[in-house]
Amino acid sequence: MPSQRVHSARRTVCVAAPAHVVYGMLADAPRWPVLLPSYVHVERMDFDGAGETLLAWEFEDGRVRSSRLRRTLRPQAHCVDFEQDDPAWPGGTVAGSWSVEPDGAGRSLVTLRQQTPNAPAGTSAGPDGLDADAAGRLARLREAAERWDRLDELLLAFEERIRVEGPAELVYDFLYRVEDWPETLPHIDDSSVREDRPGTQVVAFDTGGAEAGPAAGPDGGAAGSDGGAAGSETVRLCFPHAGRIVFKETAPPAPITAHSGEWNLLPDNLGLTVVCAHRVLLGEEPAGAALGAGALPVDARRQVRERLGRESRETLRLAKWHAESPVRRLR
Repeated sequence: MPSQRVHSARRTVCVAAPAHVVYGMLADAPRWPVLLPSYVHVERMDFDGAGETLLAWEFEDGRVRSSRLRRTLRPQAHCVDFEQDDPAWPGGTVAGSWSVEPDGAGRSLVTLRQQTPNAPAGTSAGPDGLDADAAGRLARLREAAERWDRLDELLLAFEERIRVEGPAELVYDFLYRVEDWPETLPHIDDSSVREDRPGTQVVAFDTGGAEAGPAAGPDGGAAGSDGGAAGSETVRLCFPHAGRIVFKETAPPAPITAHSGEWNLLPDNLGLTVVCAHRVLLGEEPAGAALGAGALPVDARRQVRERLGRESRETLRLAKWHAESPVRRLR
């Protein structure tokens, strides 16, 4: 029998952040979508304090790929060992570890080791492909970690909610059928949906200006900072049995650097509550570049909060009307 082919890669970078900060970012996987550009959503399936299983969705080269990660966290050593099952990766499995070592005051050395068995020769899982993948992941981690002392100013999380006295199925249907939103949401001119797999949507949409201010996209994503027409793209992961739709903008406009969130349907004995949650990372460029001369970072936070909140409330009200109208007709 031919011997098993195993490819491996090892890369180290210096990061201008303390070791405990970098390790904390690696350990806190559910926050990756707002900190690391490729991640759309990370779901923690189980966690016993040291070992965990994650489901992760990434968006790269126009495609959504999902994988399962089994990880062992070693906080005292600032290490994370992992094994990732990824059907899209040649060979199917990538194993390895992250390790973080102090490198003087406020600096760290971060090393990523990866290896994959049974990879066909000449594929992306070969030595060059693994090395490029490791280099890209380290670069994205370094960019996020080196903002560590400014994250309190740059991160913004909030939610909007509404009560609905109608079937959850109708609310979910309205939120899922984003291709119909141009007919009901005045700030959306057009939208198109690519759904390569059931429940995994890549939505391209055009938005128009609004008198109240800059328009927004299907899940609250902003249009041009001047309120004019703009195009954008959102990845959506739909979980009908859980009553959830997770979303992430792939290239949000300034002053936003990253924007992810989800729609949640929470039924109870009297009806249901529909929640739209947002997680935003603001850019570090001067606020005036996006909002006009004299704008401060606090103005960027307020403008983003008001704009996304307003558009979310509008969508929630229409979802409520969509669900409650059939109920009123039957009474």
